[in-house]
Amino acid sequence: MNRPIRALAVGCLVLFIAMLININYLQFIHADALDARADNRRVRDAEYSEQRGPILVANKPIALSVASHDQYDFIRQYPQPTLYAPVTGYYSFYSSTGLELTQNDVLTGSDSRFFVNRVVDLFGNNQPEGGSVSLTINPAAQQAAFQGLINLPGDGIGAVAAIEPSTGAILALATLPSYDPNRLSSHDFSAVTENYKALNTDPAKPLQDRAIQEIFPPGSTFKLVTSAAALSNGYTPESTVPGGTSLDLPETTVDLTNENGSDCGGDRISLTQALEISCNVSYGWLGLQLGDNVLRDQAEKFGWGEHYLDDLPGQVTSQFPDNPDQPQTALSAIGQFDVAATPLQMAMVGAGIANHGTVMKPYLVDQVRSPDLEVLSTTEPHELHQAVSPDVANELTQMMVEVVQNGTGTPAQIPGITVAGKTGTAQTSPDRPPYAWFIAFAPADDPKVAVAVLVANVDIPRDEITGGGLAGPIADNVIKAVIGQ
Repeated sequence: MNRPIRALAVGCLVLFIAMLININYLQFIHADALDARADNRRVRDAEYSEQRGPILVANKPIALSVASHDQYDFIRQYPQPTLYAPVTGYYSFYSSTGLELTQNDVLTGSDSRFFVNRVVDLFGNNQPEGGSVSLTINPAAQQAAFQGLINLPGDGIGAVAAIEPSTGAILALATLPSYDPNRLSSHDFSAVTENYKALNTDPAKPLQDRAIQEIFPPGSTFKLVTSAAALSNGYTPESTVPGGTSLDLPETTVDLTNENGSDCGGDRISLTQALEISCNVSYGWLGLQLGDNVLRDQAEKFGWGEHYLDDLPGQVTSQFPDNPDQPQTALSAIGQFDVAATPLQMAMVGAGIANHGTVMKPYLVDQVRSPDLEVLSTTEPHELHQAVSPDVANELTQMMVEVVQNGTGTPAQIPGITVAGKTGTAQTSPDRPPYAWFIAFAPADDPKVAVAVLVANVDIPRDEITGGGLAGPIADNVIKAVIGQ
């Protein structure tokens, strides 16, 4: 072989080896990155055309794929759209949210646990199917929560979170306003774009799950955290604390006063009475005695500052201020200043007290099943924190029972059921109505459910906005739905 032919052969061999290396790099090393590219229409079209598995509540689908008889074969449908939108999210050609996002690998069948199913589908030339996701949601509780929000006066907005105290299983997660995910799962992509633009620019933020994705001043419901800190640091339900109409705050000429100028029943009252009538003076004074570090530590034991919900995206962390001065610490102790929490966080406060002081990690996904209904995983409850001792939890429970039986929470009484609760009215600004809160669990001696309700933007006179009057009835209906009344 002469030299030119030999050089040509070597060059061809080098090119062939380079081609093999490139093919292997693209198919094995860089494949995932290429598949994930937003402009990869082939992969996106293929996934969009597959039959996703259902999302189930009480064995009934709240999200499922049905034949579409067009180029994409299947379309995602939501039979009870606004009721479950905060839970399911939506699945569209362009994006996905909620469980449709976090459980995508299960719903498409690409999860590693579906390897055998994928191999069988490949050799059998079958259309791939996704697995199913079963939720912890109690459908009656979810309906009660959402219906209660819908019945609010005017253009009220709000959120409800309910938890099983002993496990952390989420029984209800509702928000208002909600939206229809079917408007975003349509195969009319021009309409989808317009619908998304309208929802995304709506000032009421219907795409936002207020139960987990927005924080609010908790107002007097935070007095449960302050009470927990006090009872854990030497105080008892019978300890006397200052009452009266105002508290002289240090470092400022502004006094802390009670709602409507109340004197809380006297100059000295018990801690139980202070919670019962939600005395700002008493709890501002307690905040000054305990200090911001003790309050912050207690809040963190209930979950403040943590990401604890894995099943849904976008959970924001609840906040307690860093290095507040003394007046700010007093305001923080009554749930004002820069204290902020999600409704789910406040439900966890109630659930932790109900569960003998142990806060459980909240979860929404109960079981994952293969397309042939084989159970692949079941969520096991996990302890998040021991917020208070069982003795303190029992004392605080009895104090919360007094709130509902004799104090600010009397509108939330349920005949035949002992309810433990706490009202809250959080001031915002003079030009907008306050937030109304209610936290409760029941039955108090054997809790089955803990619930937090937030109500905002209601169009009624300002002095008629109370946690017991607005949020309490919604919490009651959720409790009755879980217990079966």
